[in-house]
Amino acid sequence: MFRPTILVIVLANLAGNALGDLMPLPLDGRIVGGSPAVIGSYPWQVSLQRSGSHYCSGSLISSSLVVTAAHCLISTAGVTIANLRVRAGSSYKYSGGILSTVKDFRVHEAYNKSDKMFDVAVIRLKTPLKLSPSLNVIPLAEVTPKHNADATCTGWGATSYQGSSSWQLFYINTRIVGRTECSGSSYGYGSKIRATMICAAFPQRDACQGDSGGPLVSDGKLVGIVSWGNKCAEPNYPGVYANVAELRDWIDRAVITI
Repeated sequence: MFRPTILVIVLANLAGNALGDLMPLPLDGRIVGGSPAVIGSYPWQVSLQRSGSHYCSGSLISSSLVVTAAHCLISTAGVTIANLRVRAGSSYKYSGGILSTVKDFRVHEAYNKSDKMFDVAVIRLKTPLKLSPSLNVIPLAEVTPKHNADATCTGWGATSYQGSSSWQLFYINTRIVGRTECSGSSYGYGSKIRATMICAAFPQRDACQGDSGGPLVSDGKLVGIVSWGNKCAEPNYPGVYANVAELRDWIDRAVITI
């Protein structure tokens, strides 16, 4: 889904899924134009694993709660409570840290795979995690960051469009693109950008397949959830994320009832 350089956080490992233009990221992926990261710098980052394979990412918002993308947990993703695991506290998607089972998860009731609105979900772990410097939480944004604000995205996705994924966590530094700007004539999305979305772009850096559900962070808060885009690091197509500030009320309600 993402665009500019090769800051690549590659989320998934499902080579058979191709990413269509302007479609939600398949359950595989990468970060393009990125650099290797250590989990201690991004201790909220987690890997979602379906039947033993990494396919999406998420962000730890409490010792037992993870925020991710709705499209990572809808029925067509083939995910169940029984086959879903969450690895936290490791820079590597298949080793280290803690691999947790899941008690339950909830997908936003209004998520629509056609227009990609409301692309958010919450997972509750069966057993709360013990927090540490390499395994910690991130606060949710209360306001949408301003256009051109600095941001960071992380993941285990592919390092190029339809490329191979990374075993080690990667990060990219990027910039927020305001909704007005992202839907304007400078980019190719137009009216596809809605209020529940936020964009980010930087030349040759982007999130990509397999990074779905992962964090976009600005000013120390979770501002976005990797959602969709036109291929990865395409010059006229920023990465598109679920806007946490716009979806905060739903998240707050979901964590109480899940």
